[in-house]
Amino acid sequence: MTPALLTGIFSIGEKLIDHWFPNSEEADKRKFELLSLIKAGEIKELEASANVIIAEAKSEHWIVASWRPILMLIFGGIVANNYILYPYLSLFWNEAPVLDMGPEIWDLLKIGIGGYIVGRSGEKIAKAVKGQD
Repeated sequence: MTPALLTGIFSIGEKLIDHWFPNSEEADKRKFELLSLIKAGEIKELEASANVIIAEAKSEHWIVASWRPILMLIFGGIVANNYILYPYLSLFWNEAPVLDMGPEIWDLLKIGIGGYIVGRSGEKIAKAVKGQD
């Protein structure tokens, strides 16, 4: 779930709790329970994402195991071209190539890097839980 959606859910829940529980101490207790439930849902969502990435990385088929790293290398090449090569080439060459990076590519890059981090963290947590440090 997106942070905005979670905030919206909590805001609605908070208003309902305030309406149903006029006692502020009881209302605060119920709000904390609601926040805990929302956080538990976030953790389950992260675990599910990590499991998908781990399964992909352990796949026998090279394309399944490699598509995410290959895509990240391509995006890294585009970033390197636009922010490292292009500034220097444009000093000497009027038509230096710059690759268009719309907001969608930046979003994919953030998701890809985030997925990799979640996957690696999931692997480390799974090894720690199993005692395979």
